[in-house]
Amino acid sequence: MDKPAEMFDRDFEWAELTRFAALPGPQATLGVVSGRRRQGKTFLLDALTRASGGFLFTATEATETDALREFGAALAHYRDQPTPFRFSHWDEAVTELMRIADRGGPTTAVIDEFPFLAKASPSLPSIIQRALDPTAQRTNTPVRLLLCGSALSFMGGLLAGNAPLRGRAGLELVVPTLDFRLAAEFWEITDPRTALLTNAVVGGTPAYRREFTQGDAPAGPEDFDDWVVRAVLNPARPLFREARYLLAEEPELRDTALYHSVLAAIAAGNSARGGIADYLGRKSTDLAHPLSVLQDVGLITHEADAFRRNRAAYRIAEPLVTFYHAVMRPAWGNLERPGRAPTVWRRAQPTFRSKVVGPHFEQVCREWARWHAATETHGGQVADVVSGLVNDPAARTSHEIDVAVRGETADGREGLLAIGEAKWNEAMGTHHLERLRHIHALLTSRGIATETTRLHCYSGAGFSPELRRLAETDPLVELIDLDRLYRGE
Repeated sequence: MDKPAEMFDRDFEWAELTRFAALPGPQATLGVVSGRRRQGKTFLLDALTRASGGFLFTATEATETDALREFGAALAHYRDQPTPFRFSHWDEAVTELMRIADRGGPTTAVIDEFPFLAKASPSLPSIIQRALDPTAQRTNTPVRLLLCGSALSFMGGLLAGNAPLRGRAGLELVVPTLDFRLAAEFWEITDPRTALLTNAVVGGTPAYRREFTQGDAPAGPEDFDDWVVRAVLNPARPLFREARYLLAEEPELRDTALYHSVLAAIAAGNSARGGIADYLGRKSTDLAHPLSVLQDVGLITHEADAFRRNRAAYRIAEPLVTFYHAVMRPAWGNLERPGRAPTVWRRAQPTFRSKVVGPHFEQVCREWARWHAATETHGGQVADVVSGLVNDPAARTSHEIDVAVRGETADGREGLLAIGEAKWNEAMGTHHLERLRHIHALLTSRGIATETTRLHCYSGAGFSPELRRLAETDPLVELIDLDRLYRGE
């Protein structure tokens, strides 16, 4: 099956879905598709069923009786039955679903928003498991059943541990957000600075380009501020309340006020549990559950420190949520009144640069180092890229490393390939390089860095002539600007 012309990227996802849909064999097979909301999962699956002549049912929040009625009507329409199926239980519905591939070959069947059905009918995963058992397979047809949902904690648990469907799936596909390079291409932004600023606000969620802004993208650097005002801070546009809805749509997040407060603490720059607890006026132990839940639903990440085993950083995974808590939430009352957005945005510029763009630029630099930089740039094969804190006992301080690249050197040893500093709005000079050299010396004294560990300077504002000259003569020094982030290795 050819990928639809209107589908951007998703080559890997389309290839895996079409492979699964065409699997040979007479028995029914299960697949699970998940991913955060607004990533285009339904678009993918709708295209798949259209291309293969399959069945697609999108569940809604309803009682079991209503859901069975809707499912029976949809299945009868697909089977060209004159009257809807009347199912009294999901056993009957799933049994009938497993018979739809009666035309000589595999048939795709998609149940989208599966968590809604399972919430109303908790036994449904077990019923599907029973329908896939060897005894039931004798009467099944080659249905390629795909269960899809955005509730990450629920979907992840479908195939985990002692869950009924564990070991039953022939496909487990997670549809990711677009990375910063693909996002720039998708938004059709060619200027790297504008692309990164836009990405710091809306990230790589495809729906924000089409459904939420109706194709309105910044025309260039001079249009970015106006775009934020008209497309994001405008109370009549969908993006205005999207960050709030993201939490409201997650079934695991019952105390939304607490979760918003935790996210606000992280957006304010508190990346450790202790700092978050101090910000909220709570005990650190009280936050174990909300932090775990936010991580389970994909709204935050928990990244280990490169140099301290007992330290890790919490970061918000969705840029729009960071933007909301840093810029919009403190001025929400003003923003709700039409015409106030330009003033709010003008006053929020320092916060936007320090709390939103700065941390996002660091994250983009880590992504580039992990996925886009050439092996020669690091002098080895990358295993992971994180940030870290390095103690400086003599100076009684510590130094933060924005980009720590670990992996395998050319001679096959595991080690620290590179350390880097990222500055979004500051032209980097020789003093930045000297700071990296000092940190390199500290790490060398601890047996972590070596003479081949490279020093990387990332800047959104350029480099001084002196630093450029030093980089030209020192093979261990790399300068990475915006153009290289978006187009180079």
